[in-house]
Amino acid sequence: MAEKTLEEIAAAMKGIDIAMLTTVTEDGSLASRPMSNNGDVDFDGDSYYFTYEESRMVADIEEEPAVTLGFAGDDGFYVAVSGDADLIRDKEEFEAHWNPDLDKWFEDGIDTPNIVMIKVEADRLKWWKGEEAGEFTDF
Repeated sequence: MAEKTLEEIAAAMKGIDIAMLTTVTEDGSLASRPMSNNGDVDFDGDSYYFTYEESRMVADIEEEPAVTLGFAGDDGFYVAVSGDADLIRDKEEFEAHWNPDLDKWFEDGIDTPNIVMIKVEADRLKWWKGEEAGEFTDF
């Protein structure tokens, strides 16, 4: 295992906007979908994503909060994160993680009806780049 700090891994993650968010469905199947970090990529063990209340992933998380995130950089840098997801419906929390790029998906900003923020709290992060690899479990 290579020795890199979480800060070094977070810096490398800044260039990766899209993560594949995987949830467990009601029948135990896995469901994945691309989610944008929307520029909120100062990774410290927590990740934030916005979606609509009626989405399947919200229903999945309400039943089973265990999720995974997969990131793939153009330079052969890969990250897998596992943890638990929380659903946040507080507008003050939305403001802390809002980016103007989100306005194209949520036209009324944080006042968009039925918006919800997903907070993923990591319990494990594994990364790879070429023959180097490492893991974090202490956030």
